[in-house]
Amino acid sequence: MATESVRAWAADSAGGPLKPFSFAAEEMRPDDVEIAVETCGICHSDLSMLDNEWGITAYPFVPGHEAIGRVVALGEAAREKGLQVGQRVGVGWNVRSCLHCAYCLKGEHHLCTRVEATIIGRHGAFAERVRAHWLWAVPIPEAVDASAAGPLLCGGITVFAPLLNLGIRPTDRVGVIGIGGLGHMALMFLRAWGCEVVAFTSSPGKAEEARRLGAHRVLSSRDADEMAQHAASFDMVLVTANAPLDWNAILGLLAPKGRLHFVGAVLEPVPVQVMTLISAQTSVSASPTGSRAAIDAMLDFAARHGVSPQVEHFPMSRVNDAISHMREGKAHYRIVLDADF
Repeated sequence: MATESVRAWAADSAGGPLKPFSFAAEEMRPDDVEIAVETCGICHSDLSMLDNEWGITAYPFVPGHEAIGRVVALGEAAREKGLQVGQRVGVGWNVRSCLHCAYCLKGEHHLCTRVEATIIGRHGAFAERVRAHWLWAVPIPEAVDASAAGPLLCGGITVFAPLLNLGIRPTDRVGVIGIGGLGHMALMFLRAWGCEVVAFTSSPGKAEEARRLGAHRVLSSRDADEMAQHAASFDMVLVTANAPLDWNAILGLLAPKGRLHFVGAVLEPVPVQVMTLISAQTSVSASPTGSRAAIDAMLDFAARHGVSPQVEHFPMSRVNDAISHMREGKAHYRIVLDADF
């Protein structure tokens, strides 16, 4: 049975506080999965949507796209897809794709020409229930800590997918710029992948923890001399931060055929001298989250290697405190809300 009324937390305006909110659930589609939310992570994209930074937010706005919960209802078609009522699943950035475009047919469902995001044009998972197409209701392995798994479904797959898609080898030297919500997971995944991992941070106080998370070395992203000492030595530099940096110095870190890859939403233009790329056959690229197959591979890898995000828990009823904590830069490193309706 579909839920007639769903309790949630919603904002009425850009940057406004979240307040108790109820909405009527639509009729269950044949390929829908309805999930009772247990936990939901807070991602920076939730804040960007809450503040209408991208100019696409509709209010009242219910954030939340890192949900973990139990299946409570299955549409007629979804019942034939291997999911069971009571099973624990997760929902990340996407909830629906067409399954028939060229990208879906190649297994790249996250690049679907009609892909639908969890919090764009619909209510997200700061709620009792959330729905997704069966493809995007991802089973959570028993060996993964469900209480901390939510951030894996957005931030985790965002930093893991490049390892699969860009052919990163265990013998590669990889730099990670920004040791925060994305970067701390990148360090753990890259260390388990077998790479030589170097953390770049503007916060000296993070050095010891960066090493604990997986970095072999920690360098300052603000020290021009230190950056210059490591020029032309990285197979990939992964940018997880969204702050303005010395992009010429960062490009200078790349070894021949090296790659500067963005997963952080840097909003400023990034200057690139094409001759610099040509001379060493280097490249600049970026990527969003990842395909369903990549998410499954990430969860299996995380289970095998004990990779789990560093999280702080807040009850969902204190969502505004949690958001303030995150805005003030105090999150260590991700925040997960526990549903307490």
